[in-house]
Amino acid sequence: MSILDIALVHAPVYNKNMEVITSSVTNLDIHDIARCAATYGVRSYYIVHPSPAQHDLTRRIMGFWQEGVGADYNPDRREAFGHVKLVSTLQEVREDICRDNPKKKIYQVATDARLYPNTIGYEDLRERVHGHGREEEEAYLLVFGTGSGIVREEMERSDYILRPIYGPGDYNHLSVRSAAAIILDRLCGQ
Repeated sequence: MSILDIALVHAPVYNKNMEVITSSVTNLDIHDIARCAATYGVRSYYIVHPSPAQHDLTRRIMGFWQEGVGADYNPDRREAFGHVKLVSTLQEVREDICRDNPKKKIYQVATDARLYPNTIGYEDLRERVHGHGREEEEAYLLVFGTGSGIVREEMERSDYILRPIYGPGDYNHLSVRSAAAIILDRLCGQ
């Protein structure tokens, strides 16, 4: 199996009017996506936000569950937060992934509710992630956007765009933590 990391991007992202914004870190996204990452064997869950104040907030939230009363009350949460890394940019994510092997090839896979020319299906990506067997040489970075999605420039930098999640009707606006759970199960579940 190749290495699988995930990133939750808060800037730059779109709002519902397709304006470029910076979204806030949310408590539920920190907890729920960290728990999914731990459950499905993701190496690292990167929270990408440019604001030092948002990093401080995230550290305080996680700190409660990693030390003292919260850690004693829920040790599983402490374990899940062991996968979380705070960074300011996606470039920092890529640098961290390659820290142990600068020649490592990173395949960036963006997620979105829209189709793109380089869309890849779940079975194809699952085969790539689990089928190559060159762990030291390849890594897959699954990028989730907050707000109304990742900006077009970052989508264009991606090697692949994962096929959107569709329900039986026309409504298509899952929370990012719900989408992350569904996607990780499709890619890494039994």
